[in-house]
Amino acid sequence: MEEFFGYFGALIIGLVLGLTGGGGSILTVPVLVYLLGINPVTATAYSLFIVGTTSAFGTIQNYRKGLVELKTGVKFALPSLIAIYLTRKLIVPRIPEIIFTIGEITVTKNFFIMALFAIVMLLAALSMISDKKAEKSTAMPNAMITILQIFVVGIIIGLVGAGGGFLIIPALVYLAKLPMKKAVGTSIFIIAINSLIGFTGDLGNIDIDWSFLFIFSFISILGIFAGIYLNKFINEKNLKKGFGWFVLTMSILILTKEVFL
Repeated sequence: MEEFFGYFGALIIGLVLGLTGGGGSILTVPVLVYLLGINPVTATAYSLFIVGTTSAFGTIQNYRKGLVELKTGVKFALPSLIAIYLTRKLIVPRIPEIIFTIGEITVTKNFFIMALFAIVMLLAALSMISDKKAEKSTAMPNAMITILQIFVVGIIIGLVGAGGGFLIIPALVYLAKLPMKKAVGTSIFIIAINSLIGFTGDLGNIDIDWSFLFIFSFISILGIFAGIYLNKFINEKNLKKGFGWFVLTMSILILTKEVFL
């Protein structure tokens, strides 16, 4: 039964990505870990492949609609994809299984990854729930600060295996001064590049079940096509806010489970 819900979760991941332009990827790791019993480190790697592949198909659809700024996307993707690749290739494999112990409290690698992921989920939820609209800044952004911000975003994405759309979209609006719809479309393009290249950093570090990955990704791709189609008929703002409350609840449950259970 859990396996059925796991694959159903793949459909939901793609569906939400197609409907909202982001957010669905935040469900990938919990689905893989809690429904399909996959180790958190492996799950974050799988998530990068699944999210990257699904987002690539979403990018094709958005590009046809003129909602992808390729040059801007590549400029923003470069610092983050380098950070993601290095994080997956060099940092994640070197995190010790037991990070530290204080008295009877032991912080393990799996706990650290899931707790960090839950915090990222919490921030993503608050971003989706908030009514505050991102506005364009008239000030000229500092190039080095921008690169550093995007690099840090890449490290976070590399650690938790999430697409990071809720971090990338505001950067595209504030720093690249893109309209919101183009920021969403370009964000999916960046997520596709970052996730797939980041996943290559895991090659050789973990054993990969390719048949499972392809099946799960295929179901998620079906979901994104359905989501893009249904997007015409559904109020995106209400959907994103409702999904935000769901993600907020999930983040609290994950933190509770990891800390107290």
